[in-house]
Parts: sequence; structure tokens; C-alpha cells
Amino acid sequence: MKLSREVKTGVIVLVGIFAFVFGLSYLKSSPLFDNNKTFYAVYENVGGLQAGTQVSINGYNVGNVTSIGFKDDSGKLLVTFSVSNEFDFSKNSIAELFDTGIIGGKGIQIVPVFDGAPMAKSGDTLQSKIKPGITELVQQKLTPLQMKVEGAVSNADSLLMNVNQILDDPTKKELKETIVSLNALVKAFKGSADKINMLLENNKEQLVSSLKNVDNITSNFSKLSDSLANVDLAGTLNNFQETVDKLNGILGKIEQGEGSLGKLHKDDALYDNLAESSRQLELLLQDFRLNPKRYVNVSVFGKKQKDYTLPENDPADSIQTQN
Repeated sequence: MKLSREVKTGVIVLVGIFAFVFGLSYLKSSPLFDNNKTFYAVYENVGGLQAGTQVSINGYNVGNVTSIGFKDDSGKLLVTFSVSNEFDFSKNSIAELFDTGIIGGKGIQIVPVFDGAPMAKSGDTLQSKIKPGITELVQQKLTPLQMKVEGAVSNADSLLMNVNQILDDPTKKELKETIVSLNALVKAFKGSADKINMLLENNKEQLVSSLKNVDNITSNFSKLSDSLANVDLAGTLNNFQETVDKLNGILGKIEQGEGSLGKLHKDDALYDNLAESSRQLELLLQDFRLNPKRYVNVSVFGKKQKDYTLPENDPADSIQTQN
């Protein structure tokens, strides 16, 4: 059967239309014979996500992003994507927006949840989440550091300004003079140190000898300590304690009037008699010294001994009168 030109032309047009629709569907990443479920997710910012980007579950591609548009006047973006019917997950699963590479690019991965809730159906809106990328993480870490650096630079600038205000010409002059004085002081210390070193070097032998003497003294002291440790200090202390006890006993008896010392301590009449006897003895000795002829007469060659004549001013009388 021979086809007419019109029929051939119609067949070619139909094939062309079918090829155009198929190609358009392929370019839009939507299969011609739809066997997918359609889901929605709302994001504040999609970060450059484009239609046709693959959707994955645990790293496995299960669908594609079909369209992106504004949800309403709030400015939020509504992302429409398809997932193969072969994959089921809970309606509480999360559609997470993440970086597909270091250089850039965004993708959507389904974080499946199997919590016993009803399975997600085509047309459901899943919970959305944006996973920070490397750039965002770096910015989050660098932002506080940047603020600290800026604060430090600002403080340093203020400090330098204050230093410039303080270091006026008179202050700079005084600071220079202080540095010069410090240099002179350091030189003086260095000279003193050199002299001390020289002194130590010149008296090295004497120092060594002194150290040896100190060592000997230490050794002797150690021996003395050992000797003291070996001495019966406990017995000596006990004897001393016994002596003290006896002395306390004697003093107690004297205080009570026992014995000669006790009677002398307690008997006032005895004390007065002793005092009077002592006074009389003193008078007798003094009179004997001043008037020996009163008591001793010496006759030489049988000469008659003269009688003793009492002097007019007898010292004994004056002493007795005084007493």
C-alpha cells in the first residue's frame, strides 16, 4: 500500500512532536512515563539549587528536583522534587539541603525516618533542613575569631593613641635619661660583679680552707650531738629533780620554823639577841684596837707596869652612845 505524501508528512510531524516532548522531559529530568512520587520542601535559601538536581537517599539517587519557586509573599522558596515509588519512608523524614562538593553545588538528600508513622505519600510536604557546608562552617569558626582580631586591633589602636599622648617630648626626654641611668647602673653592677669574681679568685684558697673548717665544725658538732645523745640525760634530770625536791623540803621546813635556820627565821627574839651580840662584839673589837693598853700590859726588864688610865674621850663610849 503506497502512502500518500500527506500521510508521510503527518507521521513525520507526530514523530517530531513525540521526540520533542521526550527530549523536553529528559532535559527537565522527568521521565515520560511518570512512575514517581512528588514531594515538597520549603527553604529560606536554596543556595543555588537548580531544577534537575538529583535527590538521594543515603547517597543513592532516587529522584530529581523538578521545580523551584516562591511559596507566597513571605519570600520562602518551595522546592518540588520527585522520588521513585520504589522507596518508602515515613512522613516525618527530612529533606536536607547539603553541599554536593567543596567547590559548590547544592543537592537534596532524604534522611529517612522509620518510626512507625504513616508513610509519605505523593503531594506531602516534608520537613526541611539546611546542612551547613564547609564554607559556612569555616565562616562560623572564623567570625568569632575575626571579631576578636578586630577588637584586638581596635584596642591596640587605642593603646597606641594613649601611648602617643603620654609620650610627649618631656616624657620622651625623661625616658631617655632613665634608659641612660639604667645603662650606667648595669655597667656599675657589671663592674661590681667583676670585682667580686676577682676577689673570689684571689681568695680561693682561703675560701676553700674556710669551707673545710666549716666542714670540720659541722663534723665536731655532729660528734657532740652523738655524745649528748649517748649521755644519760634522763638520769641527770632525775637527780636534778631530786635535788630540787630536797631543797624545796628544806625551804619548807625553814618556813615552818623547824631547825636552827627555821627558828632564826621565825623567832624574832633570837634574831634580836644575835644582832645585839654581834653589835657588842663589834664594840669590843673596836675598843681593843683603839685602846690595847686597857687589856694588855707589857713590862720590859722588870719595869713596873703602869696602871691604865682611861682616856677622856673613850671611842668605845662614843660608839656605845651612837648605838
